[in-house]
Amino acid sequence: MGLNNLKDKDTSVKFDMARPPEKQAWYLKPVAWALSFPELIARRSKVYKHNVDGLKPPYLLLCTHAAFLDFKVATKAMFPHGATYVVAIDGFIGREGIMRKVGCIATRKFISDIRLVKNLSYSINKLKQTVVIYPEARYSISGTTAILPPSLGKLAKLLTVPVVVLNTHGHYCNSSVWNLKCKGIPVEADFTRIITKEELKSLSVAEINRRIREAFLYDDFKWLKDKGYLIKDKNRAVGLEKVLYKCPACGAEHVIYPDGSKLICGSCGKTYEFCENGAISALNGKTEFPHVPDWYEWERSCVRDEILAGKYKIEDDVDVDSLPNSKGFINLGKGHFIHDENGLKVTFNENGKEKTFIKTVPENYSCHIEFEYNNKGDSVSFSKDDDTYYFFFEKLKNVIVKIHFAVEELFKLKVEDFNLS
Repeated sequence: MGLNNLKDKDTSVKFDMARPPEKQAWYLKPVAWALSFPELIARRSKVYKHNVDGLKPPYLLLCTHAAFLDFKVATKAMFPHGATYVVAIDGFIGREGIMRKVGCIATRKFISDIRLVKNLSYSINKLKQTVVIYPEARYSISGTTAILPPSLGKLAKLLTVPVVVLNTHGHYCNSSVWNLKCKGIPVEADFTRIITKEELKSLSVAEINRRIREAFLYDDFKWLKDKGYLIKDKNRAVGLEKVLYKCPACGAEHVIYPDGSKLICGSCGKTYEFCENGAISALNGKTEFPHVPDWYEWERSCVRDEILAGKYKIEDDVDVDSLPNSKGFINLGKGHFIHDENGLKVTFNENGKEKTFIKTVPENYSCHIEFEYNNKGDSVSFSKDDDTYYFFFEKLKNVIVKIHFAVEELFKLKVEDFNLS
């Protein structure tokens, strides 16, 4: 991805997360339009608007997250108005100045941060700007909705502005997080006001969350089939083995490998075709899961079973990167990674001192993962208030999706008041 890497191991300078956002500079709006609309035209992007009569900024715009194209579609959906955007800190690397001028607020993923809430309130109440949030906090792994934080309902109540959802379709199949190559599929989106300012006064937090979750439902593979579009790429299965890592036939993990449009189990030899219409078809024997999201959710259930049986544990040596600020990643060298039913424990050296990074189960309802990140391979990352650590595995392959399942399932099992229904 060409992100900056620094040899200097001084992690003492931290990103100023409390700095208030700036109103989007007027002269940058045409730049954003020029960067967005040509690709949207090429992708034949359509935005369908629902229940938006009389809608004016500021409002809270919650967007599904499947590909980088999401940001450009949001620009089109809000046209001609600007906004304040919540962006992960790695998006600020080497360009903090321009990102702030565009109206971006930095955050670290999957942590509770009152500074972010204050900045969102500042944007709404002082700058009179719409705030744009991608609450799934990462690109969709399976082309379906990820876990949404229950704090969204409370945030909507606090901001007291209309709640709008931008639900995109086709972005995942066009450029999946595990294979970013553009497949040339037309895309569309639904831009829907789901709650008015007046309704917020009487709606409960639970009802607000229910409406948000309902508006966020999507399945890009079903959408692809319904539309009749095809993925023509001959190597369309390359990368999918990172998501579909467990063989449904023999149960072996992390041994599936791609061959063009096929997924092959290195243990039992069973072969599956990833069809042009997005379906899975076994070339020998039974097709256990013809729908990619069903295979994916089966893997989740297997991880949950491991946890309940007391058998879940991921352990490996890792290479550790730190991201304390927008200057770039700092390599901290080697560490040892353990994730089990007690949470995460990683030991490594920082500035010549041995350090232990611990995340208990209740601290993370999910975690961030990246495929082939920064030219170093797959990584899983965890944040604290003033730093983010990226862990790259030395021996284990295609393991990060399993870790993300475990983080989520451990949280649901141990934190009783986490409402996902």
